[in-house]
Amino acid sequence: MIARGPLLGEFMGTFVLLLLGNGVNAAVTLKRSKAQGAGWTAIAIGWALAVLCGIFVAQLFGSADAHLNPAFTLAFAIKGHDFGKLLPFAAVQIAGGFCGAAATWLFYLPLWQLTEDPKAKLGIFATSPAVRNLGWALWCEAFASFILVLVAGGMSSKLVLTTGAAAGLSPLLVSFLIWSIGLSLGATTGYAINPARDLGPRLAHWVLPIAGKGPSDWSYAWVPVLGPLLGAGAAGFVLLWLGA
Repeated sequence: MIARGPLLGEFMGTFVLLLLGNGVNAAVTLKRSKAQGAGWTAIAIGWALAVLCGIFVAQLFGSADAHLNPAFTLAFAIKGHDFGKLLPFAAVQIAGGFCGAAATWLFYLPLWQLTEDPKAKLGIFATSPAVRNLGWALWCEAFASFILVLVAGGMSSKLVLTTGAAAGLSPLLVSFLIWSIGLSLGATTGYAINPARDLGPRLAHWVLPIAGKGPSDWSYAWVPVLGPLLGAGAAGFVLLWLGA
């Protein structure tokens, strides 16, 4: 029997999140894919459903928290005055993101060589800003992550739902939240809103023998790591102040 537990749950949940999230990016981007050109709406829906699936898998394997996101873990560490999970969770979340991205590469293996644009291939794995302004991109990532944690905190707060959400409803609510953020706030930077979502797959892009790939854009890589941590951390303090 597999030894279920929080670390395995966070790894497996983030693995599924990135497999399905990077998967929809690949489906929409790669030449000869049957979904090529499906557009931003398909990407936003795909990522929302990827979060839903990742949460359930994380819980299946033993993580009741199902954060799948170091920024989320930081926010709730601040809210709960307990930082014991932060580094272990972040490590397995990034590892899960790496492995999920690697699995996406294998799944679409014959299609990579048919797509010429190396920037498009990087975009399947990692985020980039619509306009190359790092300060603005940092602000966008921080603000979107602040909204993510603030709204998610409200969904789980007894200040809003006095008896808590109905069993199984919270993952669906969070997936709707991700969908909304993707449609409304995601088009400026690609809405990483999760250091593991960007760093793990960017590392995979860097090390994997992807046909025709270009550089992994490490000069931008700090933005989708720091921005979500700043925004989520600020939201964690707000939730703490509210007693949510």
